[in-house]
Amino acid sequence: MAEKEVYYKDYLQLNKILNAQDLESDIAGVDAHDEMLFIITHQAYELWFKQVLYELNSIIDILSSPTVNDNSPALQVVVHRGHRINTILRLLVDQINVMETMSSLDFLDFRDLLRPASGFQSIQWKELEARLGLQYQDRHGKQYYVSQLHKEDVDKVKNTESSPSLITLLNVWLERMPYFEDSELWGEKIEADNIETHPFWSQYRAAYKDSLIEIEHANLDLFDKVLYGKEEEDSRRLSAKASRAALFIMLYRGYPLLHLPYQLLISLLETDELMSTWRTRHMNMVTRMIGTRVGTGNSSGRGYLKAAMDKHYIFTELAQLNGLLVARQSLPKLPNALGQSLGFAG
Repeated sequence: MAEKEVYYKDYLQLNKILNAQDLESDIAGVDAHDEMLFIITHQAYELWFKQVLYELNSIIDILSSPTVNDNSPALQVVVHRGHRINTILRLLVDQINVMETMSSLDFLDFRDLLRPASGFQSIQWKELEARLGLQYQDRHGKQYYVSQLHKEDVDKVKNTESSPSLITLLNVWLERMPYFEDSELWGEKIEADNIETHPFWSQYRAAYKDSLIEIEHANLDLFDKVLYGKEEEDSRRLSAKASRAALFIMLYRGYPLLHLPYQLLISLLETDELMSTWRTRHMNMVTRMIGTRVGTGNSSGRGYLKAAMDKHYIFTELAQLNGLLVARQSLPKLPNALGQSLGFAG
């Protein structure tokens, strides 16, 4: 049987891609050279968004498994694909440099021809935020969000928000950490429901309290809220149990079994940081291009972007744990049995 010959142009469907730039300025008979750059840059963004969603959905599929071995190829794949997502996000930040070769006057040549289209209407970006864990009620400008999108696109994003998000699955994965309730690992009886008397957490709280300077004493209330579950947890995406597991991973990441879990946590923090960096660069570019004028979609321009940037962090509760760390020399020493379980010979 003869093998099918694959031709470069056909494989990449270049006839579709390279003929997908219909300039509004050409239709209007206006000379606007930079509209081609504007279209191609945004098309490139959407292609990369598609790849990021492809990687993210695969990560969510893996973490949706009832059991994920923390020292398994599956978790290695999750970490690898998380790093790939962040590499793409860095590229997206750098791509703004290309857009910034266009001056304000260059943009004004065709800007009014685009109304009311706006980057705000990127459904893939909103799907990406939703798959990571941003909920509709937490979005900035919800009414504007609904009014600027076609109903089918609003429904699509809301449906995405109703499916398990990465932060939800992260919480489930962290809550499965087995070490804190095993009496044999600690050499004494563990009361699973009484974290205040736990041989590790009672020591760690004392070490954290001793590390605080006078003006930081309010941090102890935060410590109790986040790790002990004191006060209501309804508004938190990571439970006290999951937060304790994440903090433990951060503290003892030198143990082999915690290498990959730590890389996963750091990768998520980096994703949040890179998305915020992209929003910041975008906001600064908009300020440079149009100053205080409204966006093509009639948003407040820079004002809207700034508010969304401040509100749309997703893994803030994970980042918050960095304020609950103590110096290595103050860490409680783990029992030998637990050290062996985490990958050392003892």
